[in-house]
Amino acid sequence: MNTAHATSAIVPTYARANVAFERGEGCWLVSTEGERYLDFGAGIAVTSVGHAHPHLVEALTSQGSKLWHVSNLYQNPEGERFARRLVDATFADLAFFANSGAEANEAAVKMARRRQSIDGRPERYRTLTFEGAFHGRTLAMIAAGGQAKYLDGFGPKVDGFDQIPLTDLAAVEATIGPGTGSIMIEPIQGEGGVRLVPPAFLRGLREICDRHGLVLIFDEVQTGVGRTGRFYAYEHCGIHPDILTSAKGIGGGFPMSACLATADAARGLTVGVHGTTFGGNPLAMAVGNATLDVILAPGFLERVARLGLDMRQRLAELKDRHGAVIEEVRGEGLLIGLKLKSPPANFAEEALKQKLLVIPAGDNVVRVLPPLVVTDEELAEGVRRLDAACAAVEERMMVAMN
Repeated sequence: MNTAHATSAIVPTYARANVAFERGEGCWLVSTEGERYLDFGAGIAVTSVGHAHPHLVEALTSQGSKLWHVSNLYQNPEGERFARRLVDATFADLAFFANSGAEANEAAVKMARRRQSIDGRPERYRTLTFEGAFHGRTLAMIAAGGQAKYLDGFGPKVDGFDQIPLTDLAAVEATIGPGTGSIMIEPIQGEGGVRLVPPAFLRGLREICDRHGLVLIFDEVQTGVGRTGRFYAYEHCGIHPDILTSAKGIGGGFPMSACLATADAARGLTVGVHGTTFGGNPLAMAVGNATLDVILAPGFLERVARLGLDMRQRLAELKDRHGAVIEEVRGEGLLIGLKLKSPPANFAEEALKQKLLVIPAGDNVVRVLPPLVVTDEELAEGVRRLDAACAAVEERMMVAMN
């Protein structure tokens, strides 16, 4: 049983399920009661190479026995190596390390504003964002996302962000004004319901930014590090952003993030302009490098793409069997969403009874996010448990009708 109770000393901001886990291995978690759960949530797309991956454990324990923290006042060889590997594998020239997706997004917005300012356009500080977006929980990032449920009760919305409809290039053009300096978008909205943004729209944004002198930012906190079957999701659309943010899966479960950028976009971030105490610490860099060892190994990303296609085909068959429950199957790679005809929290509850973890999202969607090391057999078992959850939801619906 969950040991949390009414006298918990933790601020009650989470609606926690009545289960606690004490250990994990690969795609499996073991509860404090000794029950095994198949984890198709991956800590919300965080445990990219599964739980307790031996290579990551060895990297963490080895580094932990030597050096945890020295601050960014000194040279960082492991961080230099990690940054070099990231830029060599992407469009970027430079990397800034932080601790969370929200911090990486804050760094990206500051970078874009500073880039306009040093070019003599300080008035161009505004960022266009998109309805349904989620960029984090800081005061600036809830303003960037623009969703009322996250803004409520926190005072005036931080200035500098303008929301526009997703996939409407005419609306983008119409909203650009003298104060617009950047555009920020998730290539797939994760929290927003696994909503895929058409590649043509992303290419259109690139053209608009080039024409108007704007900085294009991709928030790849959830889509990055192999989740979609490519190292980063921008690779699917044939263009690249000026700045990209990465977190969640980049540390395989260790809290860390990165803001990647072209040298031109990062021109304004000079000594003393931005910083962090913990970002890029030796523990994070060791685990990050170990994660890249796995993700960038030959054939790994191709396997994720194959597994994702297979999983979506299996889920399409599930939709055909349970049309009263599942409306649509969405996704790319192993970032998959089931749009439901009933509340996703109810579905997640029934899945939990089947010892399967999935993640509710917006737009009546439940996310299916297995670790990228999932096997064919585990995918098949996950679909079997999703099938059972669908049957249970159908039974609920029948009872409600009667």
